[in-house]
Formats: sequence, C-alpha cells, structure tokens
Amino acid sequence: MKHLLLTAALLAGLTLSARAQTPATRNATAMHDREAFQKGAFQGATADQAQYHVIYQLDSDDSKLIQQTLRNIGNALEDSRLKGKLTVELIAFGGGTTLYRKDQPYEAQLTALKQKGVILAQCLNTLKEKKISKDELLPLISYVPSGNGELIIRQAQGWSLVHP
Repeated sequence: MKHLLLTAALLAGLTLSARAQTPATRNATAMHDREAFQKGAFQGATADQAQYHVIYQLDSDDSKLIQQTLRNIGNALEDSRLKGKLTVELIAFGGGTTLYRKDQPYEAQLTALKQKGVILAQCLNTLKEKKISKDELLPLISYVPSGNGELIIRQAQGWSLVHP
C-alpha cells in the first residue's frame, strides 16, 4: 500500500510539473542553471513560476525534528526567490500533534508562522485515535479529516511535500 501511494504521488507530481512548464521552458531553465554553474555563478534554481505550494509533514514528537521543521518553513518563507510566490501548509498527525498542544512551548513560533500566512492543520483521525480533545490544542489551528488524505490531495494538486 505504501508503495502504491508513493507511486501515485510521484506520478501526480510528474504529471502536474509537466503541465506547469513546457519542455522548452524546462530545457531553457536547466540550460541557464547549468551555464551559471559552469561559470561559477550558480546561486540556486531559478524560481521562474508565478506561484509555488508546499506542504510540510510532521508526524514525530521529537523536539529537535519539530524545531527543524519550523526552521525549514521559516527559511523557505525568507528565500528571496520565493518571496510573494509561496503558499505553505504544515500538517501534523501522529506524534506531530505535540506541536499544537497548549502544554508545549511552540505557540509563539506558530503564531508568527500563521501571521505570515502558513496554514496550520491537524489531523482529526489522530485526535480520535489518541483520545485528544481540541481543548488541549492551540486555538490558532485548523482541522482536516486525515493527515494522509491532506498529503494525497495536496500532492495531486501539485504541491511539493517536505518531510524533514
């Protein structure tokens, strides 16, 4: 099942990426990046699309991984190539629900991310399975029926997935 979902996500991503750029545009961008690299002037991929979408997956309660995920999101939002072009969602499920608990130290960081437009989403399946009440979680988050469903839908819509 895991391989089937991965294959479907990859196919969906490849199909959507192919629609986002024509072969000629992809080739021109790749050639530009390659030439810049050869000249010692490469400064990262060229952000030539009007809009980018990314969903960050957090399914661990490890505090180092939580901090890394929050830092990764902040770094993406500050990337000068993506400024004004990036939509970000953070989906927490399983152990990642720890991030959104009121008794954890992440509220200020999450509030700052939400103010920057980051969608903060929590899986309802996890709450049901772990018998966690919404009252135990921060009021600034949104809820989705399932974390996996959110990932599948977003990837089919062309969103990139980051799983630190």
